[in-house]
Amino acid sequence: MFTGSITALITPFRDGNIDEGGLKRLIDFQILNGTNGVVPCGTTGESATLSYEEHNRVIELTIEAAAGRVPVIAGTGSNSTSETIALTRHAKKAGADAALLITPYYNKPTQPGLYEHYKKVAEEVDIPIILYNVPGRTSVNMLPETVARLSEVKNIIGIKEATGDLKQVSDVIEFSRKGFLVLSGDDYTTLPLLSIGGHGVISVTSNIMPKEMSGMVNSFLSGKMDEAKRLHFRLQPLHRAMFIETNPIPVKTALSIMGMVEEEFRLPLTRMSEANRARLISVLKAYGLGARS
Repeated sequence: MFTGSITALITPFRDGNIDEGGLKRLIDFQILNGTNGVVPCGTTGESATLSYEEHNRVIELTIEAAAGRVPVIAGTGSNSTSETIALTRHAKKAGADAALLITPYYNKPTQPGLYEHYKKVAEEVDIPIILYNVPGRTSVNMLPETVARLSEVKNIIGIKEATGDLKQVSDVIEFSRKGFLVLSGDDYTTLPLLSIGGHGVISVTSNIMPKEMSGMVNSFLSGKMDEAKRLHFRLQPLHRAMFIETNPIPVKTALSIMGMVEEEFRLPLTRMSEANRARLISVLKAYGLGARS
């Protein structure tokens, strides 16, 4: 249910508010182009700048728009265990299929602290939980041994691994229980991760090219290695462009250039520099995405 190419959705804004119509259009675009699932309120969705009411509303809108066509994995993590429980409870009540929980940021918990945090949430909310390890954002790396312990908790079903470290991912797969899902959190490393036993990706790039990202993962999973490799290398320039500035600045800018959303961010994120915007437009034009200057 949670394999393949899953899109970490942006949150579109218009005049300072959530662009509800724009979000629904993005979700339809994703599903029509073969995305295997969607994640509202992750890092790419600017979750750190959403109020609790907005956070809950985005999750509700996504579930409504997806209408059971693909799984919805709600981003409900926080640096507070009690807040994480509250957000996760709401996601379950709203009908989310699973919850994605980032490691608590800023307070830098120890490995035992990480274990207890996730165990507590899993005990309090009976929903499939996917761990999210992205030390570049949180300043704490959840080690494979900790992931393995958590994989034994009945409703912790997988992890989004965004270290970009294939040795660590390999250890996670080796140490964790059989059937534990491992999803790439780095578009660049999706195909290598799949080759050592991963199950898919939670992708930024698929906001823009969902058909190709889904095609790459599904080609690999169906044994079509040559096609998977072709798509991997075809997508690499776009992956690079998505990170020339802090995510989600490039991906939201790209969708704006493509005419799909407003180019609107919330502080402390700001619009892309003109030099990087020009680079992004050049990359988009190379893919025939109808970019305008």
